[in-house]
Amino acid sequence: MTSQSFNKVCIYGAGAIGGWIGARLAAAGCRVSVVARGATLEALQRHGLRLRENSVESVWPVQVSADPAQLGVQDLVVIAVKAPGLLEVARRIAPLIGADTVVLSAMNGVPWWFFQGFGGRFEGKLLEAVDATGEIGRAIPGAKVIGCVVHASCAAEPAYVQHHFGNKLIIGEPGGQPSERGARLVALLQAARFEASVSDQIQKDVWYKLWGNMTVNPISALTGATTDRILDDELVRGFVSSVMLEAKEIGARIGIPIAQQPEDRHAVTRKLGAFKTSMLQDMEAGKPLELDALVTVVKELGALTGVATPFTDALLGLSRLQARMRGLY
Repeated sequence: MTSQSFNKVCIYGAGAIGGWIGARLAAAGCRVSVVARGATLEALQRHGLRLRENSVESVWPVQVSADPAQLGVQDLVVIAVKAPGLLEVARRIAPLIGADTVVLSAMNGVPWWFFQGFGGRFEGKLLEAVDATGEIGRAIPGAKVIGCVVHASCAAEPAYVQHHFGNKLIIGEPGGQPSERGARLVALLQAARFEASVSDQIQKDVWYKLWGNMTVNPISALTGATTDRILDDELVRGFVSSVMLEAKEIGARIGIPIAQQPEDRHAVTRKLGAFKTSMLQDMEAGKPLELDALVTVVKELGALTGVATPFTDALLGLSRLQARMRGLY
């Protein structure tokens, strides 16, 4: 099979990342549809899916509906919603999924399928922070999923995406095994001009990205500071490092160790310059914050592995309280 086996592609969550991926796949020749509602639905119907990158704007007509049943079974479904919206997706996604459909999970944080195919004593373990009742896992089983870690920055208005920097998509089967569908999918993503690669343990890539953004995201929402200001304050940077060391130990006990130290990751973040994190953007827009998939789940994993998490707990308590006071959690 060729990469064009994924002819019918549905984007569920056409915000910054989902819209970017959808526009690129449309440019690569896929028949792209979008599940949307409200202002995004109206803008997609009126203008199509618009993407601006490298000072060039492109427009792609897409089929769009608020009802997944109107779009029908897809070859590929890209889930790119924020974690608080995932339960609703799980309750509505069934009409998009057929026997051979692949679900690409392109979300921040620890996903519901994290321990599916993981092996060892945590194999199949349900993480209550991200799937409290198991409903998401039943609706979107791990066997359908290919995980995706996105290393890119985009911003979006309804149906209009601006790509800022980064072009890397890392994909992988939850069980880590090489697969024909994974090879076909990475070929498609490469044809769509992504720097796409296949990981032999996608959970390690998920954890490494989380290791960097589980701290600066909620701290930026708490303070309104861009990432450079967060790392320039030595007391805040020290607190960030303490949280990261807790997560590093948890990863080691799970079996996904991180070779770096916090200072190494700070240097990577600094190279990105001054930018607003996605959680700060959500805070300013009055959108729910995805604290559970980024921070609450780390506290839960600490309890499972016997790692004390006082710094993570402090970060979670403060950021969760702020979000609750604003009606965003």
